[in-house]
Amino acid sequence: MNSYIIASTRKNAGKTSLLAGIARASGKRFGYLKPLGDRFLYRKKRLWDYDASLLVRLFGLDEEPEAVSIGFDHSKLRYMYDRDSITAKLKELIDTVGKDKEALFIEAGKGLAFGASVYLDPLTVSHATGMKVVIVAGGEEDEIADDLAFLKRFISAEEAHVGGVIINKVKKPADFKATHLEEIKQLGIPVFGIVPYEPELMTLSVSTVAEKLFARVIAGEGGLNRTIRNVLVGAMSVGSALGNPAFSKPDKLIITPGDRSDMILAALDAGGTSCILLTNNIVPPANVITRATEQGVPLLLVPHDTYTTAMQVDRIEPLLTPADEDKVTLITRLVKENVDLDALGSL
Repeated sequence: MNSYIIASTRKNAGKTSLLAGIARASGKRFGYLKPLGDRFLYRKKRLWDYDASLLVRLFGLDEEPEAVSIGFDHSKLRYMYDRDSITAKLKELIDTVGKDKEALFIEAGKGLAFGASVYLDPLTVSHATGMKVVIVAGGEEDEIADDLAFLKRFISAEEAHVGGVIINKVKKPADFKATHLEEIKQLGIPVFGIVPYEPELMTLSVSTVAEKLFARVIAGEGGLNRTIRNVLVGAMSVGSALGNPAFSKPDKLIITPGDRSDMILAALDAGGTSCILLTNNIVPPANVITRATEQGVPLLLVPHDTYTTAMQVDRIEPLLTPADEDKVTLITRLVKENVDLDALGSL
């Protein structure tokens, strides 16, 4: 059985999405663990990790999402386990989840240090299990080079079995290879692939925005699966908005107060509007709601002011969801085209 610990140098490196692509591209029957959860979901009085829930649902795995994690709260884990007992618990889960599987993926948290105080960081887990760590490095080009140099300089081979690195979300792959690839190779860290940045993977669905903002859907519920690629704050006059090139872009989210009927109708008339986010808890007139319903454009109502709402939208992470089959297909293609799966499988 091929077993890997999938870790990342920093948050939002694209670790979970890349893991999903590798799992799909490999075609193997695999088991999955995320020992220490770091993205919490509370559903039906049960606490899940978002990434664990995603992988379980996306691939129809045998285990329930909460069964593939040891815990979530550092203080509780420190109270319940010491190093020996938490290692024993981890190995028990590995034996259970990995039984009769061709591969096993253990997903680490949001950075190399995450979980160190409870012995569940990727390097400690590697030392305890003998499994190789595959590190996903993402971010700006210089940040990637710094992270890998730091890793090589301060982490010895005795502490962890670092199998190699996959460099993700690279906006200019050719320039990156010319500038940084040779120096990374000189560090002695195998590079399994350089995956280009794909804007399509950074889009949001209307349903995600509604869920994250706890918005009330007052029209166009059938359009919640629409994709958002552009965001515009409609705080200006309609004339100014119509002269703004962003107003003509497709798949846009318009954020505007609920009493701006003129802006809402202009957004509906402009076409290409995925959703209109109404602020200040102001419900627009019935004729506006009817027009949005007829066009299938969701109207989402939130209590906050326009500026606060825009900041909240900006902070929403474009996480993969079980419904994002097109994105999973895209990630799988990127993995097949840019990652050396044979080298990865030989670890």
